[in-house]
Amino acid sequence: YTTTAFVPLPSFKKSSSPSISFHPSPAGRRHQQLITMSDQIPPANNDSIPQPSEASTSTTTTSTNNNDNNNAASRAINFLTLTRTLKTTKRTGWIMRGVRHPESIADHMYRMSLMSMIASFSDGALDTDRCIRLALIHDLAEARVGDITPHCGVSDEEKHRLELETMEYISATLGPLLGGEAILELWKEYEEGTTEEAKLLKDLDKIEMILQAQEYEEEGSHEKSLDQFFTSTEGKWKTDIGRAWAEEIVSRRKKNDG
Repeated sequence: YTTTAFVPLPSFKKSSSPSISFHPSPAGRRHQQLITMSDQIPPANNDSIPQPSEASTSTTTTSTNNNDNNNAASRAINFLTLTRTLKTTKRTGWIMRGVRHPESIADHMYRMSLMSMIASFSDGALDTDRCIRLALIHDLAEARVGDITPHCGVSDEEKHRLELETMEYISATLGPLLGGEAILELWKEYEEGTTEEAKLLKDLDKIEMILQAQEYEEEGSHEKSLDQFFTSTEGKWKTDIGRAWAEEIVSRRKKNDG
């Protein structure tokens, strides 16, 4: 910084008139009498400037981390509360066919997750972790929109729009800290069905359905025929695993009918 000093000017006198002293105004002195003393002042030493203590920095960091943790906890519980409906909402197709005590959406998603794990183990080219994530997320939108089937009178376009809006809401609810964007992208990957993992999961979605149908038939817990679940999936398999597992389920069904 620079330091300034005032140097007094001498009085001004005119020889032809009585002595008159001239005293400049403070403003005038500021402009006329300032002398810069920067050359006489040593440069500032940063070491002399007080620095935040380690304890102060630590307290600030801890406070910030606590706020982040509290915010993340609130977002997490909001999301998990929303997903409760997956546990309590029964699958629409079974209700329409008069199945007693039908499975919930979460029941379907859980066994599908197990399917994706063991199916991916049998193919070294598949990412097991990604398969499980896709299984956990593929029906997540049904937490808000419910289980919409082809028999609900809702077009595929409208169904996709409703589910996309829900997934965007879920993504925003979680935020980046809890993987909101990653979950949205996984759902889109499943919907598009172009990656090898997504193709497998599309097959397993149908596999879990016909396996459940075959089990309900064995139990005799249905009022109406469940044939439509088999005919609607016949010949639509995209992977060798899906095709092989479907053939095994259908074979067991035929034995039970015999």
